[in-house]
Amino acid sequence: MEVRKTCIKIPSNRYNELMKAMNKSNEHVLAMGACFNERADSHLVCVQNDDGNYQTQAISIHHQPRKVTGASFFVFSGALKASSGYLAKTSIVEDGVMVQITAEMMEALRQALREMKDFSIACGKADQEENQEHVHIQWVDDDHNVNKGVISPVDGKSMESFTSVKIFHGSEYKANGKVIRWTEVFFLRSEDQTNGLSDPADHSRLAENVARAFCVALCPHLKLLKEDGMAKLGLRVTLDSDQVGYLAGSNGQPLLPQYLSDLDSALIPVIHSGACQLSEGPVEMELIFYILEIIS
Repeated sequence: MEVRKTCIKIPSNRYNELMKAMNKSNEHVLAMGACFNERADSHLVCVQNDDGNYQTQAISIHHQPRKVTGASFFVFSGALKASSGYLAKTSIVEDGVMVQITAEMMEALRQALREMKDFSIACGKADQEENQEHVHIQWVDDDHNVNKGVISPVDGKSMESFTSVKIFHGSEYKANGKVIRWTEVFFLRSEDQTNGLSDPADHSRLAENVARAFCVALCPHLKLLKEDGMAKLGLRVTLDSDQVGYLAGSNGQPLLPQYLSDLDSALIPVIHSGACQLSEGPVEMELIFYILEIIS
């Protein structure tokens, strides 16, 4: 946000995620989370007071003027009546921005998003052109600034710029007072990533099957793995015309041979079955697992 101007910048490689969110949303409301803006010199935050109420504040860099303020989310509401005298209205809600527009403008906005076109909204009273603010929705270059500083437990490889998806209801298996849980999957390579519109969900069934097999295979070994300091595990699966296989490791080192026999028995049939079913070319993904204590 700047003086009289708010810009919402959407990376081109987030198109599929945007469409999913838009298709699931109420036709009168469109709400999206935003990433932390590294180029902003201040950012909206929501602070809870002693009495339990929330108020908006802006944190900024000491002794530096505020020019660009970041926000954590934006909401478009299509409930503004044309008879209100306003073209559109903007307001700050907690640590985000709300834009009230007419139902007609909401439909035009959704159409522009579907077509990946930039869109601008004039806000303010219709008869006061000089005092109007503008909200700009802009499509920008692909965003590869993700997973900074994250490294693979398999071999220490950097995961920076690779898309990942957190798993909230993934495979989970218990044995000997421990539980192994699948928590995340990184997509290291797939043939259709080149067009920027790759949908990681295409590979979700394979990832789920592999995760299940990995958990089942390691169940008898959970206590020993945890005692040996291998609570975080990585499983990298490669499906290519000249290579089909997996690497499993923890703390940047491969798992010891004593675990590999059970892993081979469980994983190889699943991976080869997946290779036969995948038609869109090479795929490489890395699944992350944690071994946790069961607290009764």
